[in-house]
Amino acid sequence: MITNEIEIKKSRFITYLYNLDDESKVNEIIESIRKEHKKARHVVYVYKINNTAKINDDGEPKGTAGMPIFNVIEKNNLNNVLIIVVRYFGGIKLGAGGLFRAYSNSASEIIKKITN
Repeated sequence: MITNEIEIKKSRFITYLYNLDDESKVNEIIESIRKEHKKARHVVYVYKINNTAKINDDGEPKGTAGMPIFNVIEKNNLNNVLIIVVRYFGGIKLGAGGLFRAYSNSASEIIKKITN
């Protein structure tokens, strides 16, 4: 597991990246993160395992959270990964474009840690 954190307009985005060979541990990992971050507003996740993907926006407007993470996974030709981004709302609305960029940046920053 690798972690990274960024702050955008007072919202905290904590990102986790896991390398997984199958889907069996996905739900267990997500539930563990939810328990650890009980006060977080959103726990967004995307996985691509054996070229099968699942995207979950966890209450963020459709297409503004999971899809940008998925796009970064695809752009980097990754497989067998789970990326979870925990968002603590900082009181300033980011708008659809701002959310898209924030989740995309969160995924890009954590992937830099494994590719550099």
